[in-house]
Amino acid sequence: MNSDVTRYPSLEQQVVFITGGGSGIGAAMTRAFHRQGARVAFVDIDDAASQALVEELQATTGRAPHYHRCDIRDVAALQATIATVGRELGPIHTLVNNAANDDRHDWQDIDVAYWDDRMALNLRPMFFAAQAAAHQMIEAGGGAIINFGSISVKTAIPRLAAYVTAKAAVHGLTRSLARDLGERNIRVNTVVPGCIMTQRQLDKWIGPDDEARIREHQCLKVRLLPDHVAPMVLFLAADDGAQLTGHEFTVDAGWG
Repeated sequence: MNSDVTRYPSLEQQVVFITGGGSGIGAAMTRAFHRQGARVAFVDIDDAASQALVEELQATTGRAPHYHRCDIRDVAALQATIATVGRELGPIHTLVNNAANDDRHDWQDIDVAYWDDRMALNLRPMFFAAQAAAHQMIEAGGGAIINFGSISVKTAIPRLAAYVTAKAAVHGLTRSLARDLGERNIRVNTVVPGCIMTQRQLDKWIGPDDEARIREHQCLKVRLLPDHVAPMVLFLAADDGAQLTGHEFTVDAGWG
């Protein structure tokens, strides 16, 4: 671990489950938790990226995170994977609901099937992953659920109606679960990334002119990267964030 990265002793040996943990922001979180000494399991559908990440961490740390291929739209498979992780690694302490898909879509072209698929990918798995993991957290005496929102809810990015609707609903889900699970010592928060320059965003949506416009909006004129998001997630999962629940935490370099 780099010397300038905060070490959280409370994350040592804790079981962490991350959706979409094979690339982008998810991979940054897999690396960050793994380097804290946590026992990390993650799901993804990108086998190549996920296996490369496992091999990278095995080579650099001498141990590997646990990758399970799972399409999170299949709720039964997702909950079965969560149960398997609990049996093999121990009760899950931290669930990071990260996986999402922000493919652009024209509002005129959306039909019922496409709408339902966007909800099945960007919203539904968060609840059912939390439902499955919460039972393990109760067994462990508490835990943390960290849901991922999106800056698009605040900035009205075009051609994202279904995605933005799902991400707006995440805030309600977080607040509701925080109330329901708080009495079991489970805290639930939302992390809202700004315009993070993942390789996918750069390949598909963000060119040099777009980056310039994004920096104009940011108070801090920096290029936001996945590694800038992971520290917030670590803090919320660690005992240092034990009194925080039901809130959103934005990592956007001061969008204004």
